[in-house]
Amino acid sequence: MKIEKAKIGDVPQIHKLINYFADKGEMLPRPLSEIYENVRDYYVARDGDQVAACVALHVSWADLAEVKSLAVTKEKQEQGIGALLTKACLEEAEALGIETVFALTYKPVFFEKMGFKRVDVMELPRKVWGECYRCAKFPNCDEIALVKGLNFP
Repeated sequence: MKIEKAKIGDVPQIHKLINYFADKGEMLPRPLSEIYENVRDYYVARDGDQVAACVALHVSWADLAEVKSLAVTKEKQEQGIGALLTKACLEEAEALGIETVFALTYKPVFFEKMGFKRVDVMELPRKVWGECYRCAKFPNCDEIALVKGLNFP
């Protein structure tokens, strides 16, 4: 399966995939307009002409980025696609010189397998909360925060 940066034509499929899992309470929903505005943050895994999985790397500050909106279709789960997408985000963050990557998730075990460590969400810098104000769960976030420090050569 090919991992590549998302294209504008992928946005409707990304939106559908993310919100399928959001409707099940497994992740937070993303409005279509937000995905269009941030399409350059997204990677996709394609199965033919279909988006089988997606993830975004969103830069928060000079030394901090978030891996978010990781979703893999039910049919393609447990095949390592989520790990490949997360690795693409980590490689991009390192190439940009970002020291720390974080994730807010309901599936912490996946991220722990990728080398992330659980932290109290209150330990994350205030800059992270800029997006949280728009969330229906704010200020009672029930996602689990994880961070990963990147080592530079």
